[in-house]
Amino acid sequence: MSNEQQAALVENAIANAEATAQNVTREVRRERLAERAEERDDWIGTWTGVEGMMLTIARGDAPGRYRITNKWGLDAEDAGTYNGRASARGIVFRRGKERVRLVAGDGEATGMKWLADKKDCLIVAPGEGYCRD
Repeated sequence: MSNEQQAALVENAIANAEATAQNVTREVRRERLAERAEERDDWIGTWTGVEGMMLTIARGDAPGRYRITNKWGLDAEDAGTYNGRASARGIVFRRGKERVRLVAGDGEATGMKWLADKKDCLIVAPGEGYCRD
């Protein structure tokens, strides 16, 4: 193996080690934030959207952690179960490549006329919300 090849292998190994360290640091930071964030245990249960959309929140494996089952669209692939964590404003989780943040609000804040009169809702974004009666 030439010196250039060895140097390239060393550079690659260093880059991989740095990326791993950044990922570990990021995850530790998230864990600390989840531990300090207000728990959202009062959000545990089923929340209903429109046209069969729903959101179910269950307690996760640690304080500030939640298991989220979500049907957010009409297509079969618009459903899944995700790991979430408490944040300063709500619960965050990844739905595919999208980072989703659930925040408390009312039906008016969902931007959906079918939910406008509801008082206890979780909102992802205008046009996507889930409420309890």
